[in-house]
Amino acid sequence: MGNVERDPAAERVKDAEEARDDLRTALKGAGITLPSLSLDGVSLAGDIPRPLVDLGRCTPDLARRLAETIRKGAT
Repeated sequence: MGNVERDPAAERVKDAEEARDDLRTALKGAGITLPSLSLDGVSLAGDIPRPLVDLGRCTPDLARRLAETIRKGAT
């Protein structure tokens, strides 16, 4: 087998995708779904992407449920 050269840009995007998926799974376990959870497209642009996980938008009720869940986990 030959050496496989890793593309640092692709590795950054893959890491961000894994982080997004990990967050989605954790939120699902708490009964929360962020419908717009994704990677921020603008942060992926350029030769050296700096991916950001975009939490997106949600209803006020969901924001309160998320805040309550975080408070419970922080104690």
